[in-house]
Parts: sequence; structure tokens; C-alpha cells
Amino acid sequence: MCGITGWVNFERDLTTKIDNVRKMANAIQHRGPDEHNEWISEHVAFGHQRLIVVDPEGGKQPMECVKNDDNYILVYNGELYNTEDIRKELLSLGWTFRSHSDTEVLLKSYMEWKEACVEKFNGIFAFAIWDPEKEQLFMARDRLGVKPLFYTERNGGIIFASELKALIAHEEIEPIIDQEGLSEVLALGPSRTPGHGVFKGVNELRAAHVGVFDKKGFRTNRYWNVVSTAHTDDVEETADVIHYLLKDAVERQLISDVPLGTFLSGGVDSSAITAFASNYLKEHGKGTLNTFSIDYEDNAKYFKKSSFQPNNDQDFIGKMVDAHGTEHHNFVIDNATLADMLKEAVELRDLPGMADVDSSLLWFCRKTKQEVTVALSGECADEIFGGYPWFYREEDLSREGFPWIRSAEVRRSLLTNEWKEKLDLHEYMLKRYQETIDETPAYEGDTEIERQRRQMFYLNMHWFMPTLLDRKDRMSMGASFEARVPFSDHRLVEYVWNVPWEMKTYQGREKGILRKALEGVLPDEILYRKKSPYPKTHNPFYTEAVVNWLKEILDDPNARLFEIFDKEEIRKLVDSEGKEIEAPWFGQLMTGPQLLAHLGQIDHWLRTYNIIIEK
Repeated sequence: MCGITGWVNFERDLTTKIDNVRKMANAIQHRGPDEHNEWISEHVAFGHQRLIVVDPEGGKQPMECVKNDDNYILVYNGELYNTEDIRKELLSLGWTFRSHSDTEVLLKSYMEWKEACVEKFNGIFAFAIWDPEKEQLFMARDRLGVKPLFYTERNGGIIFASELKALIAHEEIEPIIDQEGLSEVLALGPSRTPGHGVFKGVNELRAAHVGVFDKKGFRTNRYWNVVSTAHTDDVEETADVIHYLLKDAVERQLISDVPLGTFLSGGVDSSAITAFASNYLKEHGKGTLNTFSIDYEDNAKYFKKSSFQPNNDQDFIGKMVDAHGTEHHNFVIDNATLADMLKEAVELRDLPGMADVDSSLLWFCRKTKQEVTVALSGECADEIFGGYPWFYREEDLSREGFPWIRSAEVRRSLLTNEWKEKLDLHEYMLKRYQETIDETPAYEGDTEIERQRRQMFYLNMHWFMPTLLDRKDRMSMGASFEARVPFSDHRLVEYVWNVPWEMKTYQGREKGILRKALEGVLPDEILYRKKSPYPKTHNPFYTEAVVNWLKEILDDPNARLFEIFDKEEIRKLVDSEGKEIEAPWFGQLMTGPQLLAHLGQIDHWLRTYNIIIEK
């Protein structure tokens, strides 16, 4: 993967601004430490940081290609998984190639099909192309939003980048948070509204959208969405199609010129990816698959069962390793490191994040990078197959608001009186919730409960899943490491979207149809295991570490947390180690020490980014 930056302004000479472009690219060097290049003309400037995964020589960027004396320029972050299919089609149309990189295929696809090229792509991508024929900048983002792309319109031009920090590095952009941006952080965080960049005047190109900037201005257009129709396949046919689509997605994503492995938690999703990948490598004589897992220091000693985390992962990981003979690497993080990396996780996200769920993943990716450069991971399965508790609970289906944000009143109660008066967090959350509900593709044959559940799937696809994908992108790229997510294959998402709930929960099991599709692929103990989320630490030493961090903030006269939050309310929360708040701040597990860590991350974010709060 890579980091991309750019600036287009028809009214200014950008050749005098090369230092600005270089500064933006340097801010995201971690996304691509292997190469840095830039391309600049009078009105267009691109910067690129490259992590080499495929075709070291043939995939250099910014990539140029001339047609009819017009020089097309591309900066691209991502990976196409149907490169050879598209290459064959372009060859039949008379195009030639000098490399085997997907970068060249993507650029020439645009030159052949223009804006319609995105409909050809199977992959994860965010890219920008300067089209000299049309005198326009063309930008696009993959269907599920796996790869990020932020932009802002300033002084008659447009500036874009893979991460917010690269935009803030630009001399014309200040880190201002207005009341709407603050509402994003406080009412919705660590999720955010699709397309919202949190900082004033900053947006993110939405998933499945393209954008065009020319002398008339900037406009966006959606090129893909799920379509609600009747599902006509029976259970056996449905399981067969899911099996094929997932297997094909995994195998397509095994293309790499550098060492590759899979993340293995012992759950159904990561185990399925591991099984398909291991079988493919063996069948093609490509050796033994490397698998990777994470655990926490003394976690077995302190683990407590809950409805969200019914069992520990380690026994199940061992069963998969034995079944497929993988070369397994289990990394154990200590609690001091877990706490110490909370600040760096904020700096990689550019926003307050998911506390130790972020810092542990960052550490895990860095450890994995010592062995491989690419790994396949199991994100997105629960969102598209309905694996979370809120898909089952009728009170969550009929309630107003996001089921993973059940802390609206708590969020408000911690604010200063000034911000309680200025911000209506609950109303802001409901407004954003309703926007997505109204956007859900309806099917006239749905009953009321089916309509509600379809809306729940759409909410998950556009809110909860992007939050986890943001985390995966920033933490993996923070380790200069590429994470791929086969369950985000749009063909699988499109198909499963219309599978009825009774079939999704085949035999009364969560993700029952996925389990049926994996019969004969996974050991029964894993195939029928109850879902358990990404692991978290249960060690009291971690709680002690974050409590001490918050106490330091409470004693610090320069702390910025209390520009927003009431100091005495935070003190009471710290004294109780966060236990006085039962509902998770976000998701399923963000309680107690995780909530305290999130508050510490907000303070660190305000200070480190020199946030200007606009009242």
C-alpha cells in the first residue's frame, strides 16, 4: 500500500510550492517508506510514498502515460485483485504494457474507459488521476471504503491526501474543530459520519464515490451501492455461492511479490481465510502459510467470560494450526507497552480512537512485519452476515440511534456546562443516524421487521464497518504493513445483502449460512464456535496504567481535556476506574479502562495537533 497527496489549483503556479507538496508526503512516510517521488506542473502537484508489494520497478509512482500527446498522471493507494482480467481486456483493445503492476493497469483503464473504469475494478483503492485532455482531476475510492482519501477545497483549488495529517501539514490548512466537528468526536466517536473529515472544511471522499475537480469546481458521484431484491436461491445453493465467492476472494488476494500470511484469531472468519489460503498455497506448491495471533500478558489468568466474550481464543487457534500445518507465530504484548502506545495510535488515526484495541493492533502489525509484509484479515464478516448482538435483539432493531452507541446521556453528562448548552449530542447523533436510515435501499416485499433489519445491515456497512476499517488501515500502515480484507469483496457483499435473515441464521446460529458454506473447510469445534470479538486485555495492571495517565492529566495545569469535559466528573470517573459507567462508550467492549484510555487519547489529540476549538 501507499500514501498519496496532491494539490490542484488553476489560478496559482504550484511549481513554487514543491516544498509544501513534499511536506505533505513526508507526513505519511510510514504508509510507504520504500520510495518517495513527486510530480509537479504549473497547476498540478502530486506526491507519493510507496510500500513495495508488487513489481518493484514497474510500479513506480506518480506514474505517467502519454496518449495523443496528453500526459496522464496517477497516484494510487491500494491493490487490484482482478488485474490480469482487466489487462487481458485492455490488450484485446490494443493497449500494451511495460510492467506487471496493477498501477499501470489502473491508469490505462482510466485512459480507456474514463470515469467508468471504477466499475471494472475488484480491489481496495483510493487514487487520483490528472486528465490533461479534460483538464480535470479525477479521484475514486473503493466500494467499501477500505482505503482512505481526504480532501479540502481552499482558495480556488483542491488539496487531497490519504490521511488527515498530510492535509494539516499544508501551509493553508489549520487544525480547526468547529461545533459540528466537536459533535462528531463527542456524539459519534470513534466513528464518524460517512464523508466527514471532522476538521473544519475537510471532507472524505465517500466509499463507492468518484470526484471530479475542474475549472467549474468539485462534484462527486456514487458509482455503486447494494441493490435490494428478492433472494431466490435455496439454502444449498446459497451456501455454495458464498463458499465460491469467499474462496475466490481469498485466492485473488494472495498475489504478492513479498512474503504474505494471515491473521488467525481462532474465530470462524479468520479461520476460513486461513484455511482457503493454506490450501491454495499447498495446491500451487508455494510452501507453508504463516499465521499470526496476538494475546495479552497473563490474559488467561484474568479472563472473565461475558455475553460478548464467551471464551478465550488460544485453544481454537491451536486447532487451526494443527489442522492446516501452518507456521504459527503467537505474539504476547505486555500491559506497559499496550498503554504506552495509546498516544502513537492517536497520531496514526489523527483522531481519538478505540483505545487499546488500536494500540494492540499497531503493535501486532509491527511484530508481524518482522516476518511478512502482507496479511489477510477477517474484518467485515460480522457486518455483512449479521454477527453482532444488535442484529438479534428486537430492542436494538426498533430503538432510535446506533446500537453501538448506548452512552448518549453519559457522553453529555461529562461535558462542561458551557458545552452542554452549546451542543446537543443526542440530537446530532439521531440526525446522522436518520440520514443513513433514509438512504437504505428498500425492498417492497420486506415485512416491518425485515425492513428494520435491512436498515441495521446498512447502518453497519456505513458506520461500524468503516470504523474498524479505518483502524485496520491506520494501524497497519503505521507499521508500513499491508492488511487485506477478503470479506470486503463487493461481489460477496452484494450477494449476501439479499440473503434473508432466516437463512443468514441457518439452524438458529449466528452467521449460520457462512458456517454451512464452510462445512468441510473448518474443524467442527471452530465451525460451530460462538462469536468472540477482537480480544482485549483483562489485566488489572493495564487498568492501573491508564488510571495513572488520567491522574497525570487531572494534575496537569496545561491539560486540554477540561476545555471540553468537566474536571470533577472526570475525577469521579477515574476514582471508580471507569466502573461507574456500565454501558460501553462505543461498540461492545469499550468500558472501564478502555473508556479512560479514550479520554486520555482525546487530551493527547488536542495537545499534539494543537487543535483550535472554534466556539
